[in-house]
Amino acid sequence: MERKTSLKLSTRLMVLLFLMGAGLIVASVLMLLFVKMGLLAMLTVQDVIAFIAPAIVAMAIFYRQPLRVMCLDRFPNWKVVLLIVLFYIVSLPGMNWLVSVNQAMTLPSWMSGIEQIMRKLEESATETTELLLDITSVWQLICSVFVIGIMAGVSEEVLFRGAMLRTMQDSRLGTHAVVWIVAIIFSAFHMQFYGFIPRMVLALWLGYLFVWTRSLWAPIIAHALNNSTVVVISYLAGKGIVGDDFGDQFGLPADGAFPWLAVTSVVLSIALAIFASRQLRKSKLGSIVPLGD
Repeated sequence: MERKTSLKLSTRLMVLLFLMGAGLIVASVLMLLFVKMGLLAMLTVQDVIAFIAPAIVAMAIFYRQPLRVMCLDRFPNWKVVLLIVLFYIVSLPGMNWLVSVNQAMTLPSWMSGIEQIMRKLEESATETTELLLDITSVWQLICSVFVIGIMAGVSEEVLFRGAMLRTMQDSRLGTHAVVWIVAIIFSAFHMQFYGFIPRMVLALWLGYLFVWTRSLWAPIIAHALNNSTVVVISYLAGKGIVGDDFGDQFGLPADGAFPWLAVTSVVLSIALAIFASRQLRKSKLGSIVPLGD
């Protein structure tokens, strides 16, 4: 796929980040001008203006067929979707355990000031999340699934996998290096140290899923499934149908007990990922569009 420009990778990444920063500023201004917009409406504006638009504009500058380069022109078959759902279910206990381990981490005493700042950021993020997940009606549930589940999945995957990872593939960096670098950036972007590791692991799965399937819709589905499940469980918990900690505590051991279910989940998840990598490479989705001249 011929590039429109001979800009170096570092320059293209700077252009992408500049457009994203400009989008964030525009989105923030719009939110201030329309202060009466609900939180979900604000998130939608942010997703479109700060994530989706900058990614597509940047790729349109770099490549002649941006949507094709971003692998948005091919959709995974039902077997891939089933695999994504199965992986999510199998990995849930392991991810919950990883979240609990990350949250229990503490920094050395000489970094106590930094830790206090990170704890405050974490508390602020938790308050925002709780506000978003305070769902009381079916209509609000539908809107929340669309914004928090689907829109967030689409926007973040378009930016991080479709644009950033895809652009970095057009370099001398190996596939594994690119997937890991983007996963680290993705997790760091959320600015939540006490959720950094599990979010990075999730991003690794999304990145490899993109590479293996050669379709951006695969990680979009996986991302939307993860977010939407949280929304639905929060709604059910608010209605008293399930416990408040349902989902978050699944697979976690009792105090002092060995996390057998979590360890089993991790082992099975790794095995399933290896199986997926071998099977998806043989799929008929087509080879990934070559980049460069």
